[in-house]
Amino acid sequence: MAKKHIVFYDAECPLCQSVKAVIVKLDWFNRFEWQSVQKIAETKYRFLQNRHLYDEIHMVTSDNEIKTGFYTVRKILLNLPLASGLALLLFLPFVDKLGVPLYTFISTNRYEWFGRIQENPS
Repeated sequence: MAKKHIVFYDAECPLCQSVKAVIVKLDWFNRFEWQSVQKIAETKYRFLQNRHLYDEIHMVTSDNEIKTGFYTVRKILLNLPLASGLALLLFLPFVDKLGVPLYTFISTNRYEWFGRIQENPS
């Protein structure tokens, strides 16, 4: 069995939840494992300490590379058969010069635009 990419997402973000739901449906080869940043065990993922997990989506690739923000989105799209063409466009020279600030803008404003899902206390 091939090692999966581990994606760390904000489970309190409605936008993040919606995007995850779409990606799960498009993940025909089951390449991704999803971990809520609210529930990750710090000891298991110690290498993520001091990272801005709530500000940017993070990924540990199957090759143990850490990707963040725009670069995570690009890597996810590259692994989805229906989105791989779009992903290839995101690898064109200088696209990240627009993609990174656009990702940051959306990430910074997502709670204001879409609200926040509060977890049920248990």
